[in-house]
Amino acid sequence: MKRIFEVDPWKVTTHEFSKEDKRLQESITAIGNDYMGMRGNFEEGYSGDTLQGTYLAGVWFPDKTVVGWWKNGYPKYFGKTPNAPSFIGIGITVNGEKIDLAKVKFSDFELSLDMHQGLLSRSFIYEGKDVKVKFEFERFLHIVQKEAALIKVKATVLEGKAKIDFDSTLDGTVVNEDSNYDERFWIPLVENKDTKTIQVKTKPNPYEVPQFTVLLQESLRHNGELIQTEVSTKEAKLSEKFSVELSEGQSYELEKDVIVITSRDVEEKDQASVAEDLMNKLQSKSFEENLADHTAEWQKRWDMSDVEISGDAAAQQGIRFNIAQLFMTYYGEDERLNVGPKGFTGEKYGGATYWDTEAYIVPMYLGITNPSVTKALLQYRHNQLPGAYHNAKEQGLPGALFPMVTFNGIECHNEWEITFEEIHRNADIPHAIAMYTEYTGDDSYVKNEGMDVLVGTARFWAARVHWSKWRNKYVMHGVTGPNEYENNVNNNWFTNTMARWLLKYTLERLPLATKEAQERVHVTEEEKEKWQDIVDKIYLPEDKELGIFLQQDNFLDKEIRPVSEIEDQRPINQHWSWDKILRSPFIKQADVLQGIYFFPENYTKDQKEKNFDFYEPLTVHESSLSPSIHSVLAAELGKKDKAVELYERTARLDLDNYNNDTVDGLHITSMSGSWLAIVQGFAGMRYDHDQLKFKPFIPDNWDHYSFKINYRGRLIKVYVDHQETKISLLEGKDLEILVNDKKVMLKEGESECLKD
Repeated sequence: MKRIFEVDPWKVTTHEFSKEDKRLQESITAIGNDYMGMRGNFEEGYSGDTLQGTYLAGVWFPDKTVVGWWKNGYPKYFGKTPNAPSFIGIGITVNGEKIDLAKVKFSDFELSLDMHQGLLSRSFIYEGKDVKVKFEFERFLHIVQKEAALIKVKATVLEGKAKIDFDSTLDGTVVNEDSNYDERFWIPLVENKDTKTIQVKTKPNPYEVPQFTVLLQESLRHNGELIQTEVSTKEAKLSEKFSVELSEGQSYELEKDVIVITSRDVEEKDQASVAEDLMNKLQSKSFEENLADHTAEWQKRWDMSDVEISGDAAAQQGIRFNIAQLFMTYYGEDERLNVGPKGFTGEKYGGATYWDTEAYIVPMYLGITNPSVTKALLQYRHNQLPGAYHNAKEQGLPGALFPMVTFNGIECHNEWEITFEEIHRNADIPHAIAMYTEYTGDDSYVKNEGMDVLVGTARFWAARVHWSKWRNKYVMHGVTGPNEYENNVNNNWFTNTMARWLLKYTLERLPLATKEAQERVHVTEEEKEKWQDIVDKIYLPEDKELGIFLQQDNFLDKEIRPVSEIEDQRPINQHWSWDKILRSPFIKQADVLQGIYFFPENYTKDQKEKNFDFYEPLTVHESSLSPSIHSVLAAELGKKDKAVELYERTARLDLDNYNNDTVDGLHITSMSGSWLAIVQGFAGMRYDHDQLKFKPFIPDNWDHYSFKINYRGRLIKVYVDHQETKISLLEGKDLEILVNDKKVMLKEGESECLKD
């Protein structure tokens, strides 16, 4: 655990600059607008250790998989988001000395991310020979005009005189840190001095993946007027230089406006003219006016989603940080996009889509956004069904296998145990359809497009199991469960449980589908009988003596001992060999408990308790996805202290660098965990059979907490303190809910108070 930023309810701020923590600072101060994003790199450049990173949503490259051996079906490439051309560069020289915080003397450093509006600010005082200059930076990525980035730099001379040289740049010569031998993914097309643009294109590939063309345009303003500059270009680079001379007490303010266009939206030949129009639109308003538009849109989002915590400032900061970063990554406005585990904050995981979205993001977004946002995520997977059929074929199986890692539906991960063993995702992803349908009451998707997904995946599962004469059951061998610290196991309970659920749910929903959908999927009576037989006879390992479901057949062969015995060796993924990890009893993340979390109504309190008490002490939570699931279950079981402990871990996972890996980027897809821990955990929210329920409690050290949820066209506010629970229907039709198993009728504009 390492905390380098101050605790504040709406800001992430530090007044310390540490070269050793530079990458950690960059990750935590990353910003985005669900079209593009970047790490908290410095505009003026930095020569010390840093991870420069700018990323564009949906722009990726199929990097050739290189291995010394090959297996049939092995993905031919590893998909990754290339580091995009950098547009933040504003080189600064004062009286001949280049400003570089790795080298120059400076004081009064401040770096701050305003979570209310996604605004990044930074300031410091440069102390040169006979001169002191205060520099103040602001930047944001416009959430109204997605293609726009705005940067403002203010220089104020505190002592002496300063000749300040500015060098504003666009740079397409960037590389990925994980690339081989500084290999470049971008080839230059055009540099234009007159329009101040550069245009680059991803290099050709042999995999029929489209090349992406990106055009960037910059324009510099001072007091709303365009600045006359000396423009020069090199291959894939553009530079604008100019100078100002300031005396003591004088200030100069520079605004850099940038437009970024990709071929996902605009054809290569049209990009220059479209960028020009967008730049004119952007510059019809000042920096402050654009920021006001941007902030107003942010406010609308916060009005639906904010969680207020009184009495624990660190907890308050944690959940707002997570919500803000999620919204900067994805807000459902483009069904071609999804949520990458690192979002726009780093190269790790290649910027691709995982099962994390459906399992962890969907339950939160259902509650805090309009249903269209989640529906866009469902549509994303439907659009990629052809790729899922391709993946199944690679295994020699019928039906559809959704990928573990993808950009276009085709699997593009380069670890076999993940690619074709961790197949539980093929039910986790369709499970989002059920969540959406149950929560919203809208069955239009499951009756039509959703049926394509359900039947396609059902056909895969029916072929992936096999009949065991010895057990007289259907079994599933050679899989990896959510606990990736076990590979290639037999009968992972969670995988088998999810396969059973998928087949059962498909059979239940099929008769309710539209006539067109039923004709399209054409499920035979023979198939239905087979699916039902699997549902009835699939093997789900358990140990009746211990009263637990077995994570996999041979789990109890391991030396079962608690994590508390190895505290000095954690995280084990940074201390142990992979072989030692695989042989150990220690669990990366919720596995059996993930299944219990998905289907709480299927298990008794005794079953939940015995499984939790057995597995949680073995769990190292070295997946960012893990603490929230355990927190929700702990809350349901009345294990209040454990629920709060795990909430704190999930809420501040990155802010406090719990797993010592935030330098690589933020854990975006786990950030919903803090919301789930409060809403599903502390407040006990559940929904089934058209019934919304709550069983609230409050952590001892909190004064109160409150949140809003959007449920079936209603906006509901829940407030909990140590004396009462107050539930208000802010908007919408009357609604009957259950609070602590008691019926409560909500009426618009009214509140119901229940004393504890």
